[in-house]
Amino acid sequence: MGVAWPSEVPRRWFRRAILLAIFMLLLLYLCARSLRALSGCGSEAQYCVPERLLPLQIQQQSGTLQAPERGEPQCLGPQGMLSRMMKPFCASLNPEGDVELSQYLAGWRELIRFLTPFGSIFAFATREAFAKVADLEVRVHGPDAAHYTSLAGMATWERRAGLLELPGIAPQASAKSSGSRTMLLLHRALRWSQLCLHRVATGSLRGPDAGEQCNDAYNTALAPHHPWLVRQAAHLAFFSFPGRGRLLELACPGAREAEARVALARAAATLEDVYNRTQVLLAERGLLQLA
Repeated sequence: MGVAWPSEVPRRWFRRAILLAIFMLLLLYLCARSLRALSGCGSEAQYCVPERLLPLQIQQQSGTLQAPERGEPQCLGPQGMLSRMMKPFCASLNPEGDVELSQYLAGWRELIRFLTPFGSIFAFATREAFAKVADLEVRVHGPDAAHYTSLAGMATWERRAGLLELPGIAPQASAKSSGSRTMLLLHRALRWSQLCLHRVATGSLRGPDAGEQCNDAYNTALAPHHPWLVRQAAHLAFFSFPGRGRLLELACPGAREAEARVALARAAATLEDVYNRTQVLLAERGLLQLA
């Protein structure tokens, strides 16, 4: 004999909850597959100093946290994960005030590789980036490569060629998106990554946990551009976000917490430098409303 539902309301909400859970699992699975596909790129990189370094002290509620005076941690060494990510991003900032696309995309590939061990939420929140990197790389190395060496050059050529979308009107297929629009989507995802890593590095020991801080970063950088269902799924996924200690351990293996915080703060500063320059270039060309 079956158990009868007391009313149709609980049954209806139960079905909706099941559908939302299935949607989240499917979305995270697809994001993870895209992440693995793009995370196989490596490079022999040297440590790169960003345009401005953060001080070697991070103020915390419990006092001043200072990196021990010993050699730089391995993650900032020539073969370190953070170093491999920082060098191409730094190199993308050319002396003319432009952004070199090949170096920018190389930096993104290393960023994706760096974020892979952090868990599926990073794949979920930055999923727009994965296919976009590959799409821009096709242009950088394609028949029109001469027009895709830098952000400013790409935007100028696409405007002259009539390739730019009207503000707020998405192309029927992502493959038909302009390079400038694709760059804008990457730009937003970079902002979320930068804000999240910075808050993990500098967060107070007694303050909000890393999941809450990175959720706030998502609300700032990506949520305004995502549909309601994606936003709700993202917020739920942040409940399983790794703790700050675990994230610092993954970011800089073998380093003490103070060293890992300083290293991660430097990496976040590099991403911020790249973001700020890209933001100015896109704004000057009226491209911030393409998507």
